[in-house]
Amino acid sequence: MSNIKKAFKNSKALIGFVTAGDPNIETSEQIILSMAEAGCDLIEIGIPFSDPIAEGPVIQAANVRSLSQGTTTDKIFELTKRVSAQTDTPLVYMTYLNVLFRYGYDKFMQKASESGVSGVIIPDMPFEEKSELKSSAEKYNIDIVSIIAPAEKDRIKTIASEAEGFIYAIPAIGTADADKIFANLKSMTNAVRDVSNIPVAVIADIENPAQAAKYINIADGVIVGSAIVKIIEEHKSHAPDKIHEYIKSLKDAIK
Repeated sequence: MSNIKKAFKNSKALIGFVTAGDPNIETSEQIILSMAEAGCDLIEIGIPFSDPIAEGPVIQAANVRSLSQGTTTDKIFELTKRVSAQTDTPLVYMTYLNVLFRYGYDKFMQKASESGVSGVIIPDMPFEEKSELKSSAEKYNIDIVSIIAPAEKDRIKTIASEAEGFIYAIPAIGTADADKIFANLKSMTNAVRDVSNIPVAVIADIENPAQAAKYINIADGVIVGSAIVKIIEEHKSHAPDKIHEYIKSLKDAIK
């Protein structure tokens, strides 16, 4: 069992996202540890990129704030290594393919493994190109987490049949209808379960405990990103305590 799957072993999983280096590296470390202590079962650490095409304005702004602080991939590796030495909560990186390409696939996976990371999520990497990274990822025991969006069920099942760690399910970009988002995510989760028992985690602009409790009924985990980043944007160096309180309220709602 990979370290990622341990996050889903005993209960529904709460997954939190934070952009490393926002508002700075030192506060990021405190934030991540606060998230783990408050009940996050898995934490996504975003490696900022100058052109985050798959992100909304909230996380795009976090990328800009982080990069303006001089955040680099190497600094994030060092940050993650410090964090992983202090918590058993599984950690994964979320970033863009160009970051890995420029760093070098094998070198990146090696450094990720040495930093205590269990997986990578790459929003702009098509499923068909996963093979480019697979040998390096396997060499260093890193899961490449697959993303699914509303599509033909056969494609979802194809992706699910080869998935590692967990499935990251996202609604259609630009969809604002809450009922449609819920129905789409439920349908995708069911399609995955037709072919695999791999955990499915969903993201849907979850902001409060009631929303988390609603979406956890159709999935194995819920992902919270923008709401956490908004707290960081507002409270900056005082964010760790605010985020601890917020994460605890979500975790209590999905137990």
